[in-house]
Amino acid sequence: MLKTLDENAERWALLVFYVILVATMAVEVIRREAFAYSSIWGEEIVRYSFIYLAWIGAASAVRERAHIRIDVILHYLGARSKAAIYILGDLVMLVVALIALYWSFETVTVSWKFGSVSHGLRISMVWFLAAVPIGFALLVYRLLQSLRHDFHSLRTGQPVFEGNKLFD
Repeated sequence: MLKTLDENAERWALLVFYVILVATMAVEVIRREAFAYSSIWGEEIVRYSFIYLAWIGAASAVRERAHIRIDVILHYLGARSKAAIYILGDLVMLVVALIALYWSFETVTVSWKFGSVSHGLRISMVWFLAAVPIGFALLVYRLLQSLRHDFHSLRTGQPVFEGNKLFD
């Protein structure tokens, strides 16, 4: 079960937030066009669903090595050199993610301390602001997994996982 969760957690979360986003947007368009009425809560749900989609999608992109990169030079390198370059890139991204994770908690803490709520839904902003630290925590977790696989590839000389190619 844990393996299935590890492989599909982001996909399931992305699916849930995407369905919420599309369903709410569809309802709001129908309400606006058919009844000449719209709500502020619909816009907020769509906005915050999109924010969660972006942060969870970033972690998923790290897992799948689907983030944008220029890899022309990597085609000319051996397996160990590729692994070393991927390790360097993951380490730099890990440092940035850890710093961002640390500072993103400050915003959530301030919101919790002062009890701020969203304008339309009247729900604590902590739930929406938590998307950033949750996203960075997932990013850190996926980077650590990636580093573990890359170090294994470096030690054994096996080809490093480069992700699926978009245009092959």
